[in-house]
Amino acid sequence: MAANSEKKSKTNREVVLGFLEEAESWQLLSNQFPSKVGGRPSWLSQVDLPTVSELQCEKCKLPAVFLLQVYAPITEYDQCFHRTLFVFCCKTPACYIRNDNKCFKVFRCQLPRKNDFYPFDPPPDEKPDHLVNDHQVLGSGLKLCRLCGCLGQKACSRCHSVTYCCKEHQTIDWKHGHKKECSNEASQSSEELNSFLFPEWELVTDPEELPAKDEECHEGHRLDQESMACLNNGLEDSELESMAHHETQDSKAFQKFKKHFANELQQVLRYCKGGSPLWVSAEHVPCEEDVPECPCGAKRLFEFQIMPQLLNHLKVDRTDASIDWGTVAIYTCADSCDQGTKYSAEFIWKQDFSGDQAL
Repeated sequence: MAANSEKKSKTNREVVLGFLEEAESWQLLSNQFPSKVGGRPSWLSQVDLPTVSELQCEKCKLPAVFLLQVYAPITEYDQCFHRTLFVFCCKTPACYIRNDNKCFKVFRCQLPRKNDFYPFDPPPDEKPDHLVNDHQVLGSGLKLCRLCGCLGQKACSRCHSVTYCCKEHQTIDWKHGHKKECSNEASQSSEELNSFLFPEWELVTDPEELPAKDEECHEGHRLDQESMACLNNGLEDSELESMAHHETQDSKAFQKFKKHFANELQQVLRYCKGGSPLWVSAEHVPCEEDVPECPCGAKRLFEFQIMPQLLNHLKVDRTDASIDWGTVAIYTCADSCDQGTKYSAEFIWKQDFSGDQAL
């Protein structure tokens, strides 16, 4: 996904939609600069990875798990020739409190075209003869957690052949199969995707195609008529009028969301750097002051949002509770400031559906 540098109004920027497709495992490795969902992260910079504490859910304090990454270079800036955004989320359903973003983490990483990790020329579009698998050890020598693929500095005290990011992930992997592998009762299966991770998909994109203008105008007129009917339905009490107005605004926001969603029912992501998100509700919409500035002093701008359709592909449904969201909006530094090889924390805003809303 390439960022659009033209100065357009927020409402006139091109929107790019993200969809899921199956891909061969080699296509999702770091040296292919993928956009993808699930599996282990395909790290861009091979050093300065986020630490365990930086990846902790602010609710349960367990490490967040890789959700998706979006390759979004800004080619007019040399330091952003390669640029990827990484999103992590907690797997504990109880942490998903309504309209609370503390169970999500997002990081931005970028590199110039000439860097210490990748060739100057783009990778070939065909499977290489020799695959460089970076699921356990990066080319830089950094060791990764065998379970989640994040920075792993704690080695198994028994075999010393695998590492983990934390005690919790070591315990899960021990039960998952390392107990047998550690005692040489079974062959290593570390490269297989384990059930702890989200299912892995490639994230592919297409520009959004909007309906014809006359259809949009007709729809907008119909919604305005419904809104006015609600407001003029014999309400005399000022508090009831305020409630009705709020419900109308909420309905308009949700109808707009549904209209765009209905154009492409399989969309799992909407990318529009510098544009505006589609909100599922008029409630819990951030104002400018709610989005903190980047530590460099620049404002953070909306870049992309994660759609609720993605939940259908993550296999997280449970009878008692499950991971859930209406939409998740990601805001990044407007200047995409140069932090070298580091992974810079950016800002996430989670919005949930109102109680009576459904797609």
